[in-house]
Amino acid sequence: MRLPILDHTTLQGDQKALYEDMKSGIEKNFKGFTAIDEKADLVGPWNPWLSFPKFGGPVWNLVKALADNPQLPKTVREIAILVTGTYFHSDYELYAHIHVAEDRGLSEDTIRTIVSGNRPHDLPREEAMAYDFASILVEGGVIPEILYRGMVETFGQDGTAEFIYLVGLYCMVSTTLNGFNVPVPQDGDA
Repeated sequence: MRLPILDHTTLQGDQKALYEDMKSGIEKNFKGFTAIDEKADLVGPWNPWLSFPKFGGPVWNLVKALADNPQLPKTVREIAILVTGTYFHSDYELYAHIHVAEDRGLSEDTIRTIVSGNRPHDLPREEAMAYDFASILVEGGVIPEILYRGMVETFGQDGTAEFIYLVGLYCMVSTTLNGFNVPVPQDGDA
């Protein structure tokens, strides 16, 4: 870890307000993995965002926008996140979202195949589109028109936009985690 874990009891002003907002959001939306340590300090991507609130605050606002009332099915969202975390070899991201994906209904075989860098052969149509769409985006490609139309037909224009922003967000999350070398918590395994 390239940054010290911030002691939440020493935070002031904007940093303290951001901590309180993040802690509340984590407790509401991010369950099944360690994001708040035993001292109530934030770990994972939240610690770097809190360390640099000028950048972390806007990223957190995007996290909240994408977490509040999502349109996409939970399994579709998790496939997007797992594909992105796998592409970036982001250990904490995979640690967290393997747990979340299991809770949201993806099978162990599906998760294992995705995190090994492969496309599961038995994905339902919606999840297969999600895998293909996310894979193309993280590899820097332009989405083929036929795939884009399929996403819009299936999830609507807003759902497709949600998916694109979700992949973009988790690219940011993964690069934050990798850039600051954020470790998996002692209780986790990637």
